Amino acid sequence: MISTKKLKTISMSFLVFLTIMGCKNDNKANIEDSNSTASENVESKMQGQAFIKDDESKPNVLQVALGSPDHSTLVTAVQAADLENALVNAGPLMVFAPTNEAFAALPQGTVENLLKPENKDALANILKYHVTPGNYSKDFLKKFKKLGQANNQDVMIEVQGDDVFVGGAKIVASVPAGNGIVHVIDKVLLPANQ
Repeated sequence: MISTKKLKTISMSFLVFLTIMGCKNDNKANIEDSNSTASENVESKMQGQAFIKDDESKPNVLQVALGSPDHSTLVTAVQAADLENALVNAGPLMVFAPTNEAFAALPQGTVENLLKPENKDALANILKYHVTPGNYSKDFLKKFKKLGQANNQDVMIEVQGDDVFVGGAKIVASVPAGNGIVHVIDKVLLPANQ
């Protein structure tokens, strides 16, 4: 038979053991909580349709731009204006995508100034002027005189021989996308109110 003194010693040892294990589990839970909080902070900045991985379907208009080394300035501007999710909507969307050279042709300091956080609305307005609903080929665009853009302004269409100009910018290439089409242009379109 176990003595009372031995029973108290075993009970105390067991309580100490449970207390230590409880502390270890609390620390582990705290570490897991802080790791999940840090992970959630990163993930909260990458929410929406723009960040869904899909290797099966045709690239959307944003993915076409992301995959083009000639459009890194455009991608930077889209990210600065927080418009990624708008460009992955079901569409169809036509995006008139100025090349890096087109952005470089703007007056010195223009792009850098537009990328500042305080100019986010102006940048978004310019970028929306490059987007219109629809999925029209370059040849089909020859039937139009103007298009209504996503910033609620119209852009004029002009045809010169086989060339199509949108707001004075020449369409130099077209890339079909899963949610529309990307027309590569040689100039940045600037809305009238900019």
